[in-house]
Amino acid sequence: MEKTYLPSVTNPDKQWYVVDAQNQRLGRLATQIAMVLRGKNKPHYTPFIDTGDFVIVINAEKVEVTGNKREQKLYRRHSGRPGGMKTETFDKLQKRLPERIIEKSVKGMLPKNALGRQLFRNLKVYAGPEHPHEAQKPETLIIQTIPGAKS
Repeated sequence: MEKTYLPSVTNPDKQWYVVDAQNQRLGRLATQIAMVLRGKNKPHYTPFIDTGDFVIVINAEKVEVTGNKREQKLYRRHSGRPGGMKTETFDKLQKRLPERIIEKSVKGMLPKNALGRQLFRNLKVYAGPEHPHEAQKPETLIIQTIPGAKS
């Protein structure tokens, strides 16, 4: 009787990828990043084990959205106190903290449990073109576009 193959929990073969968010659509970018963080692009993907890779996102300040989302999309946060909810539009948040936009959209696509929190730690987002992870020799991750989709 053969046993089922399970990848090692201490996965030494994690890759580092760098993604340029300049002129990319937010949702399409976030889905591709979430797939790599989760490990769904690998043949030994296992739903309950972290088989994913590290992803570095640069130029987060230049990510784009379509339609009227720039003025209408709202980001909410709450201090935990009564009446402590703050709302902010996409445009204002992009000027103030552009990294948070990508972090929030990717985090919403990960599992809502301890594994999702562990996977989220593998995401590094930077507003500008520089990042401090050159020692890891990250490869460039090409974001796939859907043929026939409007750009």
